[in-house]
Amino acid sequence: MKTRIVIVDDSLIVRQVLTRELSRDPDLEVVGTASDPYIARDVIVSLRPDVVTLDIEMPRMDGITFLKKLMRYFPIPIIIVSSLTKHGSSMAMDALHAGAVDVVAKPHNAQSIAELSIVLAEKIKAAAQVNIEKYRIQSLMSFAQTNRSTLALATISSKIIAIGASTGGTQAIEAILTQLPENTPPIVVVQHMPENFTKSFAERLDRICQISVKEGENGDALLIGRALVAPGNKHMLVKKSGNNFQIEIKDGPLVCRQRPAVDVTFRSVARVVGKKAIGVILTGMGNDGAAGMLEMKQQGAYNLAQDEATSIVYGMPKEAVKLGAVDKIVPLDMIPRSILAAL
Repeated sequence: MKTRIVIVDDSLIVRQVLTRELSRDPDLEVVGTASDPYIARDVIVSLRPDVVTLDIEMPRMDGITFLKKLMRYFPIPIIIVSSLTKHGSSMAMDALHAGAVDVVAKPHNAQSIAELSIVLAEKIKAAAQVNIEKYRIQSLMSFAQTNRSTLALATISSKIIAIGASTGGTQAIEAILTQLPENTPPIVVVQHMPENFTKSFAERLDRICQISVKEGENGDALLIGRALVAPGNKHMLVKKSGNNFQIEIKDGPLVCRQRPAVDVTFRSVARVVGKKAIGVILTGMGNDGAAGMLEMKQQGAYNLAQDEATSIVYGMPKEAVKLGAVDKIVPLDMIPRSILAAL
C-alpha cells in the first residue's frame, strides 16, 4: 500500500518538482498539493494523507502557525521543506519542537534535486511509521525540560562517545546531552539533517547544555566537555592527531542514502579509538550506523541502543541489535546514566 502525501508550498515550481521526484518511487503517491495553509487545511482534511510536506515561509499564514494548528486539531506526520538560509534553518528547529517529524532542504540545483528525491522519499517513509501522538508528547517533554538538572561524573575518562540518530533524533539527542555534566569526555554526534540546519541545531543545544556544543569544522579537536555535531551534507570522521583526536569533514557520496552518515563516523571511531569508544545508536529508519557500530564492537567499544518503546522509529537501533553490535538496550531516559556508568 502506497504512502499518500500532500505537498504544501507557495512555489508552483517546488510543488511540481517534489511531485515529479516523489512519484518516481513506487511506494509513494502524491495525492494533493496546496499553495497556502488555508487551501492546505481543506485538502488535508478531505484527503487524509499519511504524510504532509510543509514549507514554513508562506503567505497568509506562516508554516509554524499552521503546523501548531494541525498538531492541535488534526495531528499528522509533517516534514518541513525549508530554504537553506539561516532564518529558514532557525525556523525549522522551531518547527521540530512544535511537532514536525523531520526537515529537508529545498533543492537549489540539478544535483540537489536528484539527491532530494532519495533523501525525502526515505524521510517520508519513516514519517509514515511515526506514532504522531507519542512523538508530540516527546517533543513537548523535550521542550519543557531544557533546564533539567544534570548527572555528575566523578572522574575524568579518556574515552570518546559517538552518537548517531535520524527520525526523532533531535529530541533524543537533546534529552541525552542536557543530562551530561561539563566534564563529560568528547562527543561526536551524527544527526541526519541538511546543511545550515545542523548549525542551528548545535547552537540550540549549546544554549541549554552544560557541555559546549558546536557544528564540527575540519580540524576541530575532540575536547572534554564538548560535543561536535556533523555538519549537514558532509561526512565527519574521527582522526588521530599525535596523542589526541580531531575530526575531518569531507565530501563524498551518500552512504546508506545519507550524508552525513552515521556509518562513516562510527567506522572511523572503530579504526582510531577502538576500545576507548562508547557508541550510542538512537531512533531512526533504515540501517545507517549498524555496520559501523559492529566494527566498533569488534574493536572493543561498548555500545548502547535506544529501546523500541521510546524510539520514534525503531529502525537503526533494531538493525544494530540484529547484527549483534549492541551491548545494552536501554530506554531513552536511562541512556545518559548508562553512558556515565560505562565511563
